[in-house]
Amino acid sequence: MDYGADIELSDPKYGRTTLSWAAVRGHEATVRLLLDHGARIATADSEHDRTPLSWAAENGHEAIVRMLLSRGGSIEDVDRDNRQTPLMLAAENGHEGTVRLLLESGALLDTTDRQGLTALDLAIERGHDDIVRLLVARGATGHTSPLT
Repeated sequence: MDYGADIELSDPKYGRTTLSWAAVRGHEATVRLLLDHGARIATADSEHDRTPLSWAAENGHEAIVRMLLSRGGSIEDVDRDNRQTPLMLAAENGHEGTVRLLLESGALLDTTDRQGLTALDLAIERGHDDIVRLLVARGATGHTSPLT
């Protein structure tokens, strides 16, 4: 970056920026450095149309989710493929701390994805009982899932 590297360039295969890759891999210091140098939080990749916040939530990188939210990341971004929010991705993948953080930050409970499933439905489907209890305690309900 000191020599003028373009931090917004994306890779040709997935269309992810450096910030997205750092968020996917959980490199907190790199995410902070990129944000401090003006990296755009809302840039989605070309593979799934996911933002760095969605990638961090899916992979349970709680500190990065917190950082991205504090810098203006959109808690209700949805990807192109499944129309899932960061809360749905975290719940589906069993990341309780990240789910808790997203809920405390105002994530909507009953948003549905392309299949009509909520974060609760996805947690039930994957057997993440602690997340199911957390979501139900916060007032979540299943929608069209045959599981609820």
